[in-house]
Amino acid sequence: MAGYRKLSRTSAQRKALIRAQVTSLLQNGKIVTTEAKAKEIRKVAEGLIALAVKEKDNFEEVTVKAKVAVKDKDGKRIKEVVDGKKVTKFDLVDKKINKDMPSRLHARRQMYKVLYTVKEVPTAVAGKKKNTKTIDLTDKLFNEYAPKYADRNGGYTRIVKIGLRKGDAAMEVLLELV
Repeated sequence: MAGYRKLSRTSAQRKALIRAQVTSLLQNGKIVTTEAKAKEIRKVAEGLIALAVKEKDNFEEVTVKAKVAVKDKDGKRIKEVVDGKKVTKFDLVDKKINKDMPSRLHARRQMYKVLYTVKEVPTAVAGKKKNTKTIDLTDKLFNEYAPKYADRNGGYTRIVKIGLRKGDAAMEVLLELV
């Protein structure tokens, strides 16, 4: 007997399905799916959250120098003429960043292996490419979910049965983060 459900798919299709569902679950907080899929998705999602909880405080704060464009009162960049060319004027600013320790970096890369990149489009400008934002789900895992679940020992998800699906009578469930 296998250690996982095959879900009537080839291995590549199954991996893609699980990755997509886990990404959607972590982005939205809940998804509706069949019971068998939910049980497989739960394994992967809880593993990622447990990894984030384990490595949540494993970083150091570092101060770096960053070049920032100088802007006028309207928010436009100030240009100056250097050797006959217009060049943007920059200032050096001290900036604090969080630098991952090696084990947290490894955990982040393990998460990137599972999660797809997510692009969010504001509803006001739906259908336009220029206002899309890329959401970093690994940061969401470390900064939002890990502190929330720090005192829990597993059991980060809940499966609630909804009922039978009309088309094929498959048991539909709501898989949500606790």
